[in-house]
Amino acid sequence: MTIINALDGLDAVDWARLEHAYGPAEDVPDQIRALCADEAAVREKALGALYGNIFHQGSRYEASAHAVPFLVGLAADTNTPERGGILALIGSLTVGYEGHLPQGVDIIGWRAEVEELRSGDREEMRRRVEEWVAEAVDEGDRRVREMQLRVFDPDASYLYARHELAVYDAVRAQVPRLTALLDDPDARVRAGAVYVLAWFPEEARHIVPRLYALLAVERLPSVVAGVLVASALVTSADDAETVGLLRQRIGADEPLVRWAAAIGLARLGATDEEVVAVLAAAVVEPPEQDAPGVAFHAGDLRGYASVALVAMDRTVAVGALDALLTGLARTSGPSAFAVTSAVLYVAFGADKPRPLPAYDELDDVTRKVVHALAELDERTWRWGNFLLMLGPYNLPRDRAECRRYVGLTE
Repeated sequence: MTIINALDGLDAVDWARLEHAYGPAEDVPDQIRALCADEAAVREKALGALYGNIFHQGSRYEASAHAVPFLVGLAADTNTPERGGILALIGSLTVGYEGHLPQGVDIIGWRAEVEELRSGDREEMRRRVEEWVAEAVDEGDRRVREMQLRVFDPDASYLYARHELAVYDAVRAQVPRLTALLDDPDARVRAGAVYVLAWFPEEARHIVPRLYALLAVERLPSVVAGVLVASALVTSADDAETVGLLRQRIGADEPLVRWAAAIGLARLGATDEEVVAVLAAAVVEPPEQDAPGVAFHAGDLRGYASVALVAMDRTVAVGALDALLTGLARTSGPSAFAVTSAVLYVAFGADKPRPLPAYDELDDVTRKVVHALAELDERTWRWGNFLLMLGPYNLPRDRAECRRYVGLTE
């Protein structure tokens, strides 16, 4: 299979002078070409290699931004196999592991942070990190923070931040080509384009009308859901048309569409009973997804509903606590992380109890949350990500110890 236009200029880039995770990026052009190979195994290997070198563990590099136009070109060419997978890589390059949810990309704040890293006082930055280390809640937490202090390098931090923003802007420059994909006959391509476009509020005037046009004709619930979420992420609460569209869809027959409408309304500031009820129901029992599925929050509908509830208002989240705890009890391993983060915020807010009071001295809400955490299975407690969430609240980071704390026996 020969794809010409999409890769025009690929060899004009001096890839050997660009860096990726493993050094000079001279292997990138052949990997991009291999995405067009006839053999599925060759394409899969090339895509995996690109995830490994221009998006290594979420990091972006000098070569990453240069790869973007060619990846978008391949995604836009109907002769390219598995374009949905390429769009997924573009989405990962755009926002990494989605630390921007549930509010969406704060691009003004992001650009300001990168500028501060570029021009800020290095000694002051180090002093702030040292203060953060001093705030460690226990010895284990302190060791983790001290390790980060030892490797702290503001110049390296700026370099990584600059590369991340450069990739974001490289994808932003491709918005016209990406919006054209909203008309693609392949549902995975439409869904992938919706996901990528959701992160560019600066381009809302170009993106939103195209999303509305797709919404008028789209029939697949997962793509409709993606459009609703994306529309809310790139607009603001004063966008009456988006709010109106979301209000229309929150009463839809399809649970996945109702979920997406509630997610969108919560993002735009709605805290009414209907929105809360839909989100709480999704925490207890997430809607089923059709292919191609919803990409936001890595497809974790329960987790996304949980963080959306907590982002509304802590009082609202307390009112939905029973739903959150039911949802938490139905999770295990990584699927528990988002709900755990939500219930910890409900229990403690910004408070960091030092030392942790006796269990009987906690208020009713906090007791219920800590008891539910102690009841989670050993598979969840084995994850360092889960234990790191407990550390700031001075909770036991050993399951047996936590169970003893709340009065449970093995």
